[in-house]
Amino acid sequence: MNILNTAIIGAGAIHSCHVNALRQIPNVALRALVDIDSVKGLKLAMNYQCRFYQDYREMLLDDSIDVVHICTPHFEHKNMILAALAAGKHVFCEKPVGMNSSELADIASAAAQAPGRLGVCYQNRLNPTSLRICKELAEGVLGKMLSIKAVLTWSRSGAYYTESPWRGQLATEGGSLLINQAIHTLDLMQWFAGGVTRLKGVVDSGELADVTQGEDSAMATLHFTNGARGLFYASNCHTTDSPLCLEIHCERGSLLLNDNTLWRITPGERFRLESDASPDGTAKSYWGLGHQQAIRRFYHAIHHPESTDFTDICTAGKSLKIVEAFYRSSQLRQWIDINN
Repeated sequence: MNILNTAIIGAGAIHSCHVNALRQIPNVALRALVDIDSVKGLKLAMNYQCRFYQDYREMLLDDSIDVVHICTPHFEHKNMILAALAAGKHVFCEKPVGMNSSELADIASAAAQAPGRLGVCYQNRLNPTSLRICKELAEGVLGKMLSIKAVLTWSRSGAYYTESPWRGQLATEGGSLLINQAIHTLDLMQWFAGGVTRLKGVVDSGELADVTQGEDSAMATLHFTNGARGLFYASNCHTTDSPLCLEIHCERGSLLLNDNTLWRITPGERFRLESDASPDGTAKSYWGLGHQQAIRRFYHAIHHPESTDFTDICTAGKSLKIVEAFYRSSQLRQWIDINN
């Protein structure tokens, strides 16, 4: 099997998850790192024993680079994806793939015509608890799904935004809490229930109103394709990053994800199904533990064009459309239909 040469654009916190994942995949070599901060970038590139570029467009001229990972602020995703695809590269991008439906459409059009593949990182789908939830629902032991409740309370200080000024700005992040932190939770909810048909939501900002243009808290009621109802609450105003609490209520019992442990609860019984293993210290626990699996699956798909076992542009677009509908619903104070 030929070696795939890889470049990473963006040397922020998340890039190390990609580096560590690439090191675990056979026949893959990190050949280049790109970052606008030349001091930090050069130091990291020396450590990784790879080339350094300050301009990603210069890196794209290198015909030896096969795969490009995009780990940059949201507003840069679209142009970088389009340029990398046009250069004949495969592209693996951190979420969100774009900032709105217009960008999503442009990226999808380019991806459909490009020789390279485009994957998006929704690593929480590959958490052991997420996979077990899918298995339980597919087996139907608990009967028809009636509702999903999700509560996500994390902590983001003012310094989190001031140290990286692109965060929390509508022009560069596309929003705040929903499009950055809570998009993974919304993605899991819609995935478990087969999609969202409509929602009514409200976003607001309290504690972080002075440092972000976007929201720091949000809540919504959702209607899912399978007929179930969703209740969602998220905030960045907590004083710690609490694990996601998610409950799926079915006819004959519930699935409860709490404190990174999944339980099946039926009348008179509470059975532990799965737990997300403790992180090894190379990533923050709330990012989920699936980066390595997500990246491995994408590289497998590069070698096997028939494979669809990764998050593609169509799948990634579903959660982005939900976020966009959320913002619109809050603005108009009405239900918004979602076309998946």
